[in-house]
Amino acid sequence: MIKLLDLQAITLMHGDEIKSAVNRVIESGWFLQGNENRHFETDYARYIGTSHCVAVANGLDALKLILRGYKEMGIMRDGDEIIVPANTYIATILAITDNHLVPVLVEPTFSHLEIDADRIEEKITPRTKGIMIVHLYGRIAYDDKIGNICRKYGLKLMEDCAQSHGCAWKGKKTGSIGDAAAHSFYPGKNLGALGDAGAVTTDDAELANVIRALANYGSQRKNVFKYVGMNSRMSEVDAAVLDVKLKYLDEDNKKRQQLADFYYANICNSIITLPKRIDDENNVYHQFPIFCERRDELQEYLKENGVQTLIHYPIPPHKQECYKVWNDHTYPVTEKIHEQELSIPMNQVVTTDQALEVVRLLNSFK
Repeated sequence: MIKLLDLQAITLMHGDEIKSAVNRVIESGWFLQGNENRHFETDYARYIGTSHCVAVANGLDALKLILRGYKEMGIMRDGDEIIVPANTYIATILAITDNHLVPVLVEPTFSHLEIDADRIEEKITPRTKGIMIVHLYGRIAYDDKIGNICRKYGLKLMEDCAQSHGCAWKGKKTGSIGDAAAHSFYPGKNLGALGDAGAVTTDDAELANVIRALANYGSQRKNVFKYVGMNSRMSEVDAAVLDVKLKYLDEDNKKRQQLADFYYANICNSIITLPKRIDDENNVYHQFPIFCERRDELQEYLKENGVQTLIHYPIPPHKQECYKVWNDHTYPVTEKIHEQELSIPMNQVVTTDQALEVVRLLNSFK
C-alpha cells in the first residue's frame, strides 16, 4: 500500500531527536506552560517573522481565540460579519459562529482553489469587520488585492494557516502577512505534533496578551480572572517535539515540492485536471489535489491497486446539517471542487518508485 501519509516513517526520520526531546520533558517533571513552550514560541515566531507566538491546544482554538480576542478589545461584537472562503474546512466557519459572528461565504476560483479576490468587495457591508483567508492545501490564499481591500475598508486580515507551514508571499511567511494568524499542528500537518496542538502568531502585543490570558482560563496572573476564559494550552511534550521538527520544515517542504514537480511533469490523463501551478514559494503542498468528474471511480481504482487517497472535503460547509440554514444556498465553484477533488500521496517520504506507480495508475485510468 502506498500511503497518503506515512506518519510513522515521517516521525522516525528524526526519531532519536524526538525521543531525546520527550525524555527531557519527562525528566524535567514539568508538563505544561514551561520552558519547552517558551522555547517553541520564540523559535516559531522567529521562523514566521512575527513579534509574538502564543501556543494553544489546537488549530480550532487558535482561530476562536483570535476572534474572541478582537471582541474583548472592542474591535468586533456579536453580529459582525467575517468574510471567509466557501470551500474551507468547517473549522474556519465554526470559529466564526462560535464567537456569535456571521460568516459571509465567498467563492474560490477553480484554478487556484483559494478565495476569489475579485468577489470579496461586493460582499462587504457596514457590519463587515474582517477577512479570514485560508491557505488551503498549502497554497497561498493572499494577493495584494486582498491587502488593499482590508486597508480601504479598515478590515482585520486573519489567516488560517492550518495547512501552510512554511508557505510565503514575496518573502513573507504565511502567519505574518495579516493582522493575526492561526496555526494547527495536528500530526498530519507539514509541521505536526504528536497530538493536537496549535498557535496564534501576530505583531499585535495587546492581542497576544489577551489571547494568552483567554487561553489560560481568562487569567493574566494566578487566581485573578479578567476574562471568562477557556483552557487551551499546548503540552510541553508537543512543544519539544515541534521545536525539533521545525528545524527540518523547510527541507521537508522542499521534498514535497520536488514530488509535486514530478507529478506536474508526468500526470497526463485528459480526464484528470490539476490545479494551476504556482511558484514553489507560494505552495508547500500540504496536499496534492487532483480533480476528476468520475472522482469516486478513480478513488476506488487507486484503492484496488494499492494507492491510498483522501477527499478534501466531500461535503462543503454550506451543505452540512449543522449549518442547515445554508443548505439551500448554491456555490457552484465550491460544489464542483468538493464533488471532484481527490488528494493523492504527498509527503516527504514518498519514494521515487511509489511516485512512478501513482503516476502510472493515474495515466492508465480510463
